[in-house]
Amino acid sequence: SGKALFAEFNAHMTRCYKEELTDIVVFADETGTRAAAEFTVNGTYLSTDEGLPEARGQTYRLPAGTFFDVRDGKISRITTYYNLEDWVAQVNA
Repeated sequence: SGKALFAEFNAHMTRCYKEELTDIVVFADETGTRAAAEFTVNGTYLSTDEGLPEARGQTYRLPAGTFFDVRDGKISRITTYYNLEDWVAQVNA
């Protein structure tokens, strides 16, 4: 957790993937402490990510969802879900 680790994660993702999110729908509870977003990931696999198939510039399109906890007006937790088997099938095609 923390800003430094989040920045490191983002740098890794930028190195391995080029992604654009579309079809974004955002939901929030009445207290403003919980939120979610559903979206489509349109991506290109740029550089092989450890433990995953070899990158060769493959493209993919994948539905995903992210959940947020908000504390003191700031995001305190982010959890993202997507179908890894679907992604692997697309980049192996």
